[in-house]
Amino acid sequence: MGAMRPWHWIMVLLVIIIVFGASRLPSIAKNVGQSAKILKKEMHELTEDEEPRLKSENPVQAEPDTLPSPSQQPGSDSSNAS
Repeated sequence: MGAMRPWHWIMVLLVIIIVFGASRLPSIAKNVGQSAKILKKEMHELTEDEEPRLKSENPVQAEPDTLPSPSQQPGSDSSNAS
């Protein structure tokens, strides 16, 4: 019921052709392709920019927070428990 069957895709394609017209579809496809190319280029540049910045920073290794055991907490003397 929720899956798109082949005839669903055919109907969607027909509606797109009717709405936009067959003459405009190639230009729309070209614009979408150019946008995808620009997006891919920008994502690649962002990852290249991120790598040198991460290498130049020396992250301080944070020591893990250790919680004292109940016997080490002040005011909890297990030998004086009544």
